[in-house]
Amino acid sequence: MATKKLYESFSKTLIDEAHKWGCMKQTGVSLRYMMEFGSRPTDRNLLISAQFLQKELPIRIARRAIELETLPYGLSDKPAVIKVRDWYLDSFKDFRSFPEIKDKNDELEFTNMIKMIKVRHNNVVPTLALGVQQLKKSLDPKIEYEGLDEIHQFLDRFYMSRIGIRMLIGQHVELHNPNPPPDVVGYIHTKMSPLEVVRGASEDARSICLREYGSAPDFSIYGDPNFTFPYVPTHLHMMVFELVKNSLRAVQERFMDSDKIAPPVRIIVADGSEDVTIKVSDEGGGIARSGLPKIFTYLYSTARDPLCEQPDLDTANMATMAGYGYGLPISRLYARYFGGDLQIISMEGYGTDAYLHLSRLGDSQEPLP
Repeated sequence: MATKKLYESFSKTLIDEAHKWGCMKQTGVSLRYMMEFGSRPTDRNLLISAQFLQKELPIRIARRAIELETLPYGLSDKPAVIKVRDWYLDSFKDFRSFPEIKDKNDELEFTNMIKMIKVRHNNVVPTLALGVQQLKKSLDPKIEYEGLDEIHQFLDRFYMSRIGIRMLIGQHVELHNPNPPPDVVGYIHTKMSPLEVVRGASEDARSICLREYGSAPDFSIYGDPNFTFPYVPTHLHMMVFELVKNSLRAVQERFMDSDKIAPPVRIIVADGSEDVTIKVSDEGGGIARSGLPKIFTYLYSTARDPLCEQPDLDTANMATMAGYGYGLPISRLYARYFGGDLQIISMEGYGTDAYLHLSRLGDSQEPLP
């Protein structure tokens, strides 16, 4: 069915071209390169950047479109997955039909086009999540989720690639900002205060918890308020928001009916010479050892499933407290995108510590799936 629809919606020439481009070599860039290149957003540099994206992005997009056609367990046939694949093929078609970029006007038109492509792909994560849920419902419940390794590996590759595509588009578009804030180069803040970002993300997570439960534990943050380093604040905000939200939820649910006052979530920011490490500690009861391998899979969540309650993705609230089971695996991909990592250590019966490592050096190339 999926293949039939594919050939109905898209010409064979386009499909063949996507297969050809999907075999080409991708070119990774580092945070440091993006920062240094973007610090001089002259017309010439913007032209060079657009010409690079015109060659690079169709390769990355074609790879994902092709992979979406050949997923195991019939995942490619799920309506939500077909929808995502069509978005990727539409975007590939837009890139390939855009004429060669030769001057400033071409570059500005190209920038408007990639802005629209970025918007088209805004709902890829929840839509693909819906496809995986559709698959989950159709599978034998006796199958252990660990047996679906191919799907986990596909989703890791797919989402890592998406982070890279959105970073490259967003960085290029932001370089057109005529009045960037001080020390900001595109998406990158060259003197980002991790403490400030952590505070903002923690407050946002707490307000979601308040809305969901009517009350919320406190949090306390420790670290040097004057310390700064170059990073992407939106990436850090997303990761810390996810970790603090999980901790607040665990503590809130553990102490909701207790006479004891809920202990605060403790967040420590440490600046090492190689890594900046952010530790989020809670006393929310921890995770059973048997559950730990599952927390980085895409088919597991301890919360109810928001997609079952809100099948209409256009109205679904993407900042919902929990339930996709995607927060942790995607946060780990964001950390790894610039050479960091995310580790979870738990003491069942007490609480959980999450260690978010961010590379300070900014030299690691994008991990290209």
